[in-house]
Amino acid sequence: MPDTDDRGGSRAATPAQTIGPFFGHALPVPDGGRIAPEGHPDAVTVHGLVRDGAGAPVPDALLEFWQAGPDGSLAGAPGSLRRDRATGALLGRDGAVFTGFGRVPTDAGGRYAVRTLRPAAAGRSNAAPYLAVCVHARGLLHHLFTRVYFPEHTAAHATDPLLAQLPEERARTLLARPDGPGRYRFDVQLQQSADGTFEETVFLAFR
Repeated sequence: MPDTDDRGGSRAATPAQTIGPFFGHALPVPDGGRIAPEGHPDAVTVHGLVRDGAGAPVPDALLEFWQAGPDGSLAGAPGSLRRDRATGALLGRDGAVFTGFGRVPTDAGGRYAVRTLRPAAAGRSNAAPYLAVCVHARGLLHHLFTRVYFPEHTAAHATDPLLAQLPEERARTLLARPDGPGRYRFDVQLQQSADGTFEETVFLAFR
């Protein structure tokens, strides 16, 4: 609605001034998709799409990944990305450079990718290894939490406290699928599509 000046005349409304897609502009860290140490022989790539309820890619989402290391340890340091702020280089901690943390924006096609190490289950013997994912995106009032499980751990999936209580079609939304040597595909569906083509990813509530 046009504003009016002090003489009653109309003038054009001033548009809101923002920085644009906030998540893609302000929050990414340099090289944030590299969780595994450079050149590590056991590194794998997890990649995929973030889609909305219409099945369209979301080009300004941001995903954070948190995980245990291959030995089940939690290597991150509370309150720190463990990266050099200028270069984005991973910082060592007790001689290790695996941080268990990554942060990546989606590109114009809604795609993301992280390079990491397969985790081991942390803390609970009946749990399957997973990557914890926090999803930020336009239109979300709150960020969303989900998980990426790996297909190699079929026996552990049967006893995992989360997967074991989900119907098969819902549990499938948390499973990455092989996509070539050392590669896994994991898509995030923010809402089930109206035609049922895309099943909404299981998202978790933390209390």
